[in-house]
Formats: sequence, structure tokens, C-alpha cells
Amino acid sequence: MKASESNSNYPSRLREMTNYTVREVKRVCKDIGPRESGEESERKAQAYVAESMKSVCDSVEVEEFDVHPKAFMSWVVIDVVLMLLSIICLLLKQFNVAEGLNTVFNIAAVALTALAVLVLTAEFLLYKQFVDPLLPKRKTCNVVCTRNAASETKRRIIFAIGSIVLNLILDIAAFFNLPEVVNIIIIALACITVIPVFMCAFFINWKLVVPGANDNLTGVFASMAVIRYMQANDIRFENTEVVALSTACEESGLRGAKAFAKKHADDKIPTVFIAVDTLRDYDYMGVYNKDMSGTVKLDSQAAAMLKKASKNAGLNLDYAKVFFGASDAAAAQQGGIKAAALCAMDPAPAKYYHTREDTPDNLDLKTVEAGLNVLLETAFLYDEQGLKDNY
Repeated sequence: MKASESNSNYPSRLREMTNYTVREVKRVCKDIGPRESGEESERKAQAYVAESMKSVCDSVEVEEFDVHPKAFMSWVVIDVVLMLLSIICLLLKQFNVAEGLNTVFNIAAVALTALAVLVLTAEFLLYKQFVDPLLPKRKTCNVVCTRNAASETKRRIIFAIGSIVLNLILDIAAFFNLPEVVNIIIIALACITVIPVFMCAFFINWKLVVPGANDNLTGVFASMAVIRYMQANDIRFENTEVVALSTACEESGLRGAKAFAKKHADDKIPTVFIAVDTLRDYDYMGVYNKDMSGTVKLDSQAAAMLKKASKNAGLNLDYAKVFFGASDAAAAQQGGIKAAALCAMDPAPAKYYHTREDTPDNLDLKTVEAGLNVLLETAFLYDEQGLKDNY
């Protein structure tokens, strides 16, 4: 059956697909548990996704890639060490512990702080794999589930499931001959900045892996539900290939999406990448067209299409930006694939965000169903009109 107008033209199985999404989230959390990036539990979850989708897809491919699991969040630990060393060098200079080495201490303080800024910027703001070579390497995988076009594939849509400045000022100021009172202020501020820097060392609990029911399993299985909906209603687009992608290591610096973009950016098929992140907080659902820092601006046409699809679904969502970090859309966009994102999460941030409260008991069916409806409308809109500036 050819489909090109709206999912509302077909027998509605939206609630059935919503129940499927919630059921699968609960099953993975119960049977597999928390899934740390690069670990065996993540591979088990990906294997489960692959096996469960074989009966409804034309192809299911498991694409392996190398990952340094703790590389992304290790920037926090690295910066803590660099900043503490920088503060020590600054205090050694200010207290004139070794007068002949004051210039050395000052240069070291600036260099260490500058390096900390570089690590933070590269890893957290630009999503570069900057510190990966310093940490152990492992194998993990993405799962690519595809529903082929009925005839020639002319386009593809992918549904996929993220006090240093003050110290730098103090370090530079210490180069100059300043009044004694200013030197005292520098010492006091340097001592004060030790507190937040030291507290950052406890920002991550490396021993605890949270369940991740809402962030990001709702996105994974809502993406899979798009293909299941099409299969259940005997819908196959004439020239549009539909892909549901389960990426690994999203919480480890978008490594899975980066690996996918590197492999598929030059596939010669016009492609749009719709990242589906947390679908939990209905009142905060939005179309994400940029990341928090503004360093990665997502594709304006993809975002406009997603916004129009939300209007077709009766929501007419506003544009928003990721409040903390980025979604997989940022990695796809950086890798050369036009991308936007759909997310529904309280930007406070939500109490369950990266905490042990992100459990299946905290799922919200209304939000999952609304998000899935937007994704389906997006697929139909893309098949009918492709990408353009105005819809």
C-alpha cells in the first residue's frame, strides 16, 4: 500500500504502539537492567532490539564500532586535577614560596587552567573525542532497523534515539605587580575556588548506573514503534526508506551517533535524522533545533518539518534547545547528516534526569503517545514533501 498523506488515513494503532513502547522499556529495565556504555549489558540490550525487530523489518544490521566508554565524562575528573594543580601553582607564587620559580609557577598555573578549558570545550561543548586515546578501548554496536521503499529509494528518514574562567583571570592577574591588598584578594579567591573544584570530583558516581527508562529508552522504542506501526497497517512508502536506529553510547558523548554518521554520511541518499530523546514531560515537549551551548545548530529544514508534523498531530510544538549537553542529532549534524530532535523533558532539570529515579514506574503514557504521533506525522510529511524551508 502506498502512503503519502497522513497517518490519520489508516486504522489507528497509536495506543497499541504506545503500549508496545512502554512494555519494551519495562522489559529491558527488568530483564537486562542498567546499561553502561560499552559494557556487556549495553550489548545485550542492543541484541534484544535487533532480535525483536527482525520480524517487522526488511533488514536489521548490527554495526560494531570502537568506543572508549568513560572518555566523555572523564573530562570532569581531568579538569578537577588540572584546576587543583593550577590553584596550587598560583598559591605557591602568591606566597613567594620559591622566589626564583615565581614565573614558572605563574606560567604553569595559566597553562593548566587553559588546558582545563580546552578539555571542557572539546569534550562537553564541541563533542570532540579529545581524551579517548587516554582510556581503554572496547567494542559496542548500533542497531539499524530498515523498512525499504516499495520501489527506488530516493530519500531516507532516520528515527534515532545529549569556576574555570575565574581561575584563569586570577592566574593572568598574578603576572603583574599589584598592590598587596589585591594579592591578598587573589589568594582568598584562589582558596575559595578550591571548594567548587573539589566538589566536582564527586559529580559522577562511577559505581552506580541508573535504569534510564525515560532517558533514553522511550526514544529507542518509540523509534522502533514507527516501523511497527507501518508494518501493522501495511504501509510502505513508494520512494522513502524508513530507518529506526538504536545508537549505543549516547550518554558517553554521542559516540554511537558519531560512528553511524561517519559510516553513512556519504551514502548518496538524501537523508534526514530525527533524534528522539526523553519522552516524559508532556508540557515541555519541543522541537530541538540547537544544543545548549549553541556550538551545534541543527538543520533548519529538518526542524521546520518536525514542527509542521507536530502541528499535524495537534500539538504545534515550539522550538527549544537542549538545556544540558546534546542529543544524538548534534553528532549527526556534525557528521554531515541533516538533523533535528524531538524531546519532552522538564529543563529544571527533571528529578529523574541521570538519577536512580529514572525507572519504568515514572513513565508517562500520554507523553509517549503524543511523541509517537509526532514521529509518525513526520514520516508521512517527509515522504510527501521532503525537506523544504516552508511547510
